[in-house]
Amino acid sequence: MTAPDGVVLYWRPLCTYCMRLRLGLLFTRLRYGRHFTMVNIWKDPDAAAFVRSVADGNETVPTVTVAGRPMVNPSRRQLLAAVREYAPQALPGRTR
Repeated sequence: MTAPDGVVLYWRPLCTYCMRLRLGLLFTRLRYGRHFTMVNIWKDPDAAAFVRSVADGNETVPTVTVAGRPMVNPSRRQLLAAVREYAPQALPGRTR
């Protein structure tokens, strides 16, 4: 379920860390026009399996992929740095 050149946020309901990152991404998306795909691991068994595969067998969320590179429980700052490095097409003014 990883996007080859984009950003995917794996989350689950009631996760406060997910809510905080989602709010930060929502603000970022509205402010900068970046696109993030959100995947609820409680509704997508394949997504839950992917998260377990990159999080030492745990369903640790938020887990994010940036251009296919997984990050387990990243801060908003770490995530945006990864977007700049691995998915610059998601930045304002960049074309795909």
